[in-house]
Amino acid sequence: MSSLETLTLLELAHGRPESMSGADRRPRPIAGRIRATVRGFGALGCRSLLLIALLSIWEAAPRLGLVDPVFLPPFSEVIAAGWQLAQTGELYDDVSASLLRALSGFLISVALIVPLGLLVGWYARLGNLLNQLIEICRNTAPLALLPVFILLLGIGEMSKITMVIYSCAWPLLLNTIAAVRQVDPLLIKSARTMGATAPQLFRKVILPAALPTIFVGIRLASASAMLVLVASEMVGAKAGLGYLIINSQYSFLIPQMYFGILGITVIGLAFNAVLQTLERRFMRWKALVAT
Repeated sequence: MSSLETLTLLELAHGRPESMSGADRRPRPIAGRIRATVRGFGALGCRSLLLIALLSIWEAAPRLGLVDPVFLPPFSEVIAAGWQLAQTGELYDDVSASLLRALSGFLISVALIVPLGLLVGWYARLGNLLNQLIEICRNTAPLALLPVFILLLGIGEMSKITMVIYSCAWPLLLNTIAAVRQVDPLLIKSARTMGATAPQLFRKVILPAALPTIFVGIRLASASAMLVLVASEMVGAKAGLGYLIINSQYSFLIPQMYFGILGITVIGLAFNAVLQTLERRFMRWKALVAT
Protein backbone atom coordinates (compact mmCIF):
# COMPACT_ATOMS: atom_id res chain seq x y z
CA MET A 1 0.00 0.00 0.00
CA SER A 2 1.39 3.37 -0.97
CA SER A 3 1.88 6.24 1.48
CA LEU A 4 -0.86 8.22 -0.26
CA GLU A 5 -3.36 5.39 0.23
CA THR A 6 -2.31 5.04 3.88
CA LEU A 7 -2.83 8.77 4.45
CA THR A 8 -6.26 8.59 2.82
CA LEU A 9 -7.32 5.66 5.04
CA LEU A 10 -6.15 7.50 8.17
CA GLU A 11 -8.10 10.61 7.21
CA LEU A 12 -11.24 8.55 6.58
CA ALA A 13 -10.79 6.75 9.90
CA HIS A 14 -10.66 10.07 11.76
CA GLY A 15 -13.63 11.44 9.85
CA ARG A 16 -11.56 13.94 7.85
CA PRO A 17 -11.88 13.15 4.14
CA GLU A 18 -9.10 14.26 1.85
CA SER A 19 -11.46 16.54 -0.03
CA MET A 20 -11.96 18.72 3.06
CA SER A 21 -11.08 22.25 2.02
CA GLY A 22 -8.94 24.74 3.97
CA ALA A 23 -12.02 26.84 4.63
CA ASP A 24 -13.60 23.90 6.51
CA ARG A 25 -10.60 23.70 8.81
CA ARG A 26 -10.52 27.41 9.70
CA PRO A 27 -13.30 27.57 12.33
CA ARG A 28 -11.16 25.70 14.86
CA PRO A 29 -8.32 28.28 15.18
CA ILE A 30 -10.78 31.17 14.79
CA ALA A 31 -12.92 29.75 17.59
CA GLY A 32 -9.78 29.41 19.73
CA ARG A 33 -8.89 33.04 19.14
CA ILE A 34 -12.43 34.11 20.00
CA ARG A 35 -12.34 32.14 23.25
CA ALA A 36 -8.96 33.65 24.13
CA THR A 37 -10.29 37.16 23.45
CA VAL A 38 -13.37 36.54 25.60
CA ARG A 39 -11.18 35.20 28.42
CA GLY A 40 -8.93 38.27 28.11
CA PHE A 41 -11.87 40.65 28.39
CA GLY A 42 -13.21 38.65 31.32
CA ALA A 43 -9.89 38.87 33.15
CA LEU A 44 -9.69 42.60 32.41
CA GLY A 45 -13.19 43.07 33.77
CA CYS A 46 -12.33 41.23 36.99
CA ARG A 47 -9.22 43.36 37.47
CA SER A 48 -11.18 46.53 36.77
CA LEU A 49 -13.83 45.68 39.36
CA LEU A 50 -11.41 46.28 42.22
CA LEU A 51 -10.33 49.63 40.79
CA ILE A 52 -13.95 50.69 40.27
CA ALA A 53 -14.75 49.66 43.85
CA LEU A 54 -11.84 51.71 45.24
CA LEU A 55 -12.83 54.79 43.23
CA SER A 56 -16.45 54.37 44.36
CA ILE A 57 -15.34 54.26 47.99
CA TRP A 58 -13.19 57.34 47.41
CA GLU A 59 -16.20 59.17 45.96
CA ALA A 60 -18.68 58.05 48.61
CA ALA A 61 -16.61 58.30 51.81
CA PRO A 62 -16.25 62.12 51.86
CA ARG A 63 -19.86 62.66 50.81
CA LEU A 64 -21.15 60.37 53.57
CA GLY A 65 -19.03 62.09 56.20
CA LEU A 66 -16.79 59.07 56.81
CA VAL A 67 -13.71 61.25 56.22
CA ASP A 68 -13.18 64.99 56.20
CA PRO A 69 -13.82 66.21 52.61
CA VAL A 70 -11.38 69.07 53.18
CA PHE A 71 -8.46 66.64 53.42
CA LEU A 72 -9.85 63.92 51.13
CA PRO A 73 -12.17 65.47 48.53
CA PRO A 74 -14.39 63.23 46.41
CA PHE A 75 -12.86 61.71 43.31
CA SER A 76 -15.13 63.76 41.04
CA GLU A 77 -13.80 67.01 42.56
CA VAL A 78 -10.24 65.84 41.97
CA ILE A 79 -11.02 65.18 38.31
CA ALA A 80 -12.75 68.56 38.02
CA ALA A 81 -9.64 70.26 39.43
CA GLY A 82 -7.51 68.42 36.86
CA TRP A 83 -9.83 69.58 34.08
CA GLN A 84 -9.40 73.18 35.21
CA LEU A 85 -5.61 72.74 35.14
CA ALA A 86 -5.87 71.33 31.63
CA GLN A 87 -7.98 74.27 30.45
CA THR A 88 -5.48 76.82 31.75
CA GLY A 89 -2.56 74.97 30.16
CA GLU A 90 -0.76 74.49 33.48
CA LEU A 91 -1.25 70.73 33.38
CA TYR A 92 0.40 70.46 29.96
CA ASP A 93 3.42 72.43 31.17
CA ASP A 94 3.84 70.28 34.27
CA VAL A 95 3.38 66.94 32.51
CA SER A 96 5.68 67.85 29.61
CA ALA A 97 8.40 69.08 32.01
CA SER A 98 8.27 65.88 34.08
CA LEU A 99 8.19 63.61 31.02
CA LEU A 100 11.15 65.38 29.43
CA ARG A 101 13.26 65.03 32.56
CA ALA A 102 12.26 61.44 33.27
CA LEU A 103 12.66 60.19 29.71
CA SER A 104 15.96 61.99 29.15
CA GLY A 105 17.53 60.63 32.31
CA PHE A 106 16.09 57.15 31.84
CA LEU A 107 17.18 56.77 28.20
CA ILE A 108 20.67 58.14 28.89
CA SER A 109 21.01 55.73 31.79
CA VAL A 110 19.93 52.75 29.69
CA ALA A 111 22.31 53.71 26.87
CA LEU A 112 25.28 54.04 29.22
CA ILE A 113 24.70 51.52 31.99
CA VAL A 114 23.44 48.44 30.13
CA PRO A 115 26.63 48.16 28.00
CA LEU A 116 28.73 48.74 31.13
CA GLY A 117 26.82 45.99 32.93
CA LEU A 118 27.37 43.59 30.04
CA LEU A 119 31.13 44.27 30.16
CA VAL A 120 31.35 43.96 33.95
CA GLY A 121 29.34 40.75 33.91
CA TRP A 122 31.39 39.18 31.10
CA TYR A 123 34.89 40.24 32.19
CA ALA A 124 35.50 39.01 35.74
CA ARG A 125 38.61 41.16 36.25
CA LEU A 126 36.72 44.32 35.42
CA GLY A 127 33.96 43.27 37.82
CA ASN A 128 36.45 42.68 40.64
CA LEU A 129 38.06 46.07 39.97
CA LEU A 130 34.77 47.99 40.08
CA ASN A 131 32.95 45.93 42.70
CA GLN A 132 33.88 48.05 45.73
CA LEU A 133 33.01 51.33 43.99
CA ILE A 134 29.67 49.91 42.84
CA GLU A 135 28.78 48.77 46.35
CA ILE A 136 29.61 52.19 47.84
CA CYS A 137 27.61 54.12 45.25
CA ARG A 138 24.55 51.88 45.18
CA ASN A 139 24.21 52.08 48.97
CA THR A 140 24.22 55.87 48.87
CA ALA A 141 20.60 57.01 48.62
CA PRO A 142 19.97 59.26 45.60
CA LEU A 143 17.79 61.63 47.63
CA ALA A 144 20.63 62.09 50.11
CA LEU A 145 22.76 63.39 47.23
CA LEU A 146 20.11 65.83 46.01
CA PRO A 147 21.69 68.85 47.82
CA VAL A 148 25.06 67.90 46.34
CA PHE A 149 23.70 67.77 42.79
CA ILE A 150 21.96 71.13 43.29
CA LEU A 151 25.16 72.73 44.65
CA LEU A 152 27.30 71.39 41.81
CA LEU A 153 24.85 71.65 38.90
CA GLY A 154 22.40 74.32 40.01
CA ILE A 155 18.61 74.12 40.25
CA GLY A 156 18.11 73.86 36.48
CA GLU A 157 17.38 70.84 34.32
CA MET A 158 20.89 69.39 34.55
CA SER A 159 20.69 68.54 38.25
CA LYS A 160 17.29 66.83 37.88
CA ILE A 161 18.29 64.77 34.84
CA THR A 162 21.54 63.77 36.55
CA MET A 163 19.59 62.67 39.60
CA VAL A 164 17.40 60.48 37.40
CA ILE A 165 20.47 58.97 35.71
CA TYR A 166 22.07 58.22 39.07
CA SER A 167 18.94 56.62 40.53
CA CYS A 168 18.38 54.47 37.41
CA ALA A 169 21.99 53.34 37.20
CA TRP A 170 22.09 50.85 40.06
CA PRO A 171 19.06 48.65 39.35
CA LEU A 172 20.12 48.62 35.69
CA LEU A 173 23.75 47.79 36.43
CA LEU A 174 23.15 45.12 39.05
CA ASN A 175 20.47 43.31 37.06
CA THR A 176 22.55 43.40 33.87
CA ILE A 177 25.61 42.01 35.66
CA ALA A 178 23.51 39.26 37.25
CA ALA A 179 21.87 38.48 33.90
CA VAL A 180 25.21 37.89 32.17
CA ARG A 181 26.67 35.84 35.02
CA GLN A 182 23.58 33.62 35.23
CA VAL A 183 23.72 32.52 31.60
CA ASP A 184 23.88 28.72 31.49
CA PRO A 185 27.57 27.74 30.97
CA LEU A 186 26.40 24.72 28.97
CA LEU A 187 24.93 27.05 26.34
CA ILE A 188 28.21 28.92 26.06
CA LYS A 189 30.23 25.70 25.78
CA SER A 190 27.86 24.32 23.15
CA ALA A 191 28.13 27.50 21.06
CA ARG A 192 31.92 27.47 21.27
CA THR A 193 32.00 23.79 20.34
CA MET A 194 30.02 24.60 17.19
CA GLY A 195 32.60 27.23 16.26
CA ALA A 196 30.79 30.42 17.27
CA THR A 197 33.00 33.50 17.30
CA ALA A 198 33.00 35.95 20.22
CA PRO A 199 30.56 38.41 18.54
CA GLN A 200 28.28 35.54 17.51
CA LEU A 201 28.42 34.09 21.03
CA PHE A 202 27.43 37.42 22.51
CA ARG A 203 24.69 38.14 19.96
CA LYS A 204 23.17 34.66 19.67
CA VAL A 205 23.59 33.24 23.19
CA ILE A 206 24.49 35.69 25.94
CA LEU A 207 22.26 38.64 25.03
CA PRO A 208 19.05 36.61 24.41
CA ALA A 209 19.57 34.64 27.63
CA ALA A 210 20.24 37.81 29.64
CA LEU A 211 17.39 39.93 28.23
CA PRO A 212 14.66 38.84 30.69
CA THR A 213 16.70 39.89 33.72
CA ILE A 214 17.89 43.06 31.98
CA PHE A 215 14.27 44.06 31.40
CA VAL A 216 13.57 43.53 35.11
CA GLY A 217 16.28 46.10 35.80
CA ILE A 218 14.86 48.45 33.18
CA ARG A 219 11.40 48.36 34.74
CA LEU A 220 12.83 48.89 38.23
CA ALA A 221 14.84 51.82 36.87
CA SER A 222 11.72 53.41 35.37
CA ALA A 223 9.98 53.33 38.77
CA SER A 224 13.07 54.76 40.45
CA ALA A 225 13.24 57.53 37.85
CA MET A 226 9.72 58.77 38.65
CA LEU A 227 10.31 58.57 42.41
CA VAL A 228 13.51 60.61 42.37
CA LEU A 229 12.19 63.06 39.78
CA VAL A 230 9.14 63.97 41.85
CA ALA A 231 11.31 64.48 44.94
CA SER A 232 13.75 66.71 43.04
CA GLU A 233 10.90 68.76 41.55
CA MET A 234 9.55 69.39 45.03
CA VAL A 235 12.82 71.03 46.08
CA GLY A 236 13.89 73.24 43.20
CA ALA A 237 11.56 73.56 40.22
CA LYS A 238 8.95 75.89 38.77
CA ALA A 239 7.20 73.26 36.66
CA GLY A 240 6.56 69.53 36.86
CA LEU A 241 4.16 67.22 38.65
CA GLY A 242 6.30 67.26 41.80
CA TYR A 243 6.13 71.04 41.81
CA LEU A 244 2.36 70.86 41.23
CA ILE A 245 1.92 68.58 44.25
CA ILE A 246 4.04 70.58 46.70
CA ASN A 247 2.74 73.95 45.50
CA SER A 248 -0.86 72.75 45.80
CA GLN A 249 -0.15 71.56 49.33
CA TYR A 250 1.32 74.92 50.35
CA SER A 251 -1.59 76.76 48.72
CA PHE A 252 -4.10 74.32 50.29
CA LEU A 253 -5.45 73.35 46.87
CA ILE A 254 -6.07 69.81 47.96
CA PRO A 255 -7.97 68.53 44.87
CA GLN A 256 -5.10 69.71 42.64
CA MET A 257 -2.62 67.98 44.91
CA TYR A 258 -4.45 64.67 44.58
CA PHE A 259 -4.72 65.11 40.83
CA GLY A 260 -0.94 65.57 40.63
CA ILE A 261 -0.50 62.30 42.52
CA LEU A 262 -2.90 60.57 40.12
CA GLY A 263 -1.00 62.03 37.17
CA ILE A 264 2.26 60.50 38.40
CA THR A 265 0.50 57.14 38.84
CA VAL A 266 -0.93 57.23 35.32
CA ILE A 267 2.44 58.14 33.80
CA GLY A 268 4.12 55.33 35.73
CA LEU A 269 1.52 52.82 34.53
CA ALA A 270 1.87 53.99 30.92
CA PHE A 271 5.64 53.79 31.18
CA ASN A 272 5.42 50.24 32.52
CA ALA A 273 2.96 49.20 29.79
CA VAL A 274 5.32 50.48 27.08
CA LEU A 275 8.22 48.56 28.61
CA GLN A 276 6.13 45.38 28.83
CA THR A 277 5.24 45.73 25.15
CA LEU A 278 8.91 46.17 24.23
CA GLU A 279 9.82 43.17 26.37
CA ARG A 280 7.31 40.95 24.57
CA ARG A 281 8.56 42.21 21.21
CA PHE A 282 12.22 41.59 21.94
CA MET A 283 11.57 38.20 23.51
CA ARG A 284 9.12 36.59 21.11
CA TRP A 285 11.35 33.52 21.18
CA LYS A 286 10.11 32.78 24.72
CA ALA A 287 6.57 32.28 23.42
CA LEU A 288 7.88 30.02 20.64
CA VAL A 289 9.84 27.93 23.15
CA ALA A 290 6.84 27.70 25.48
CA THR A 291 4.65 26.36 22.69
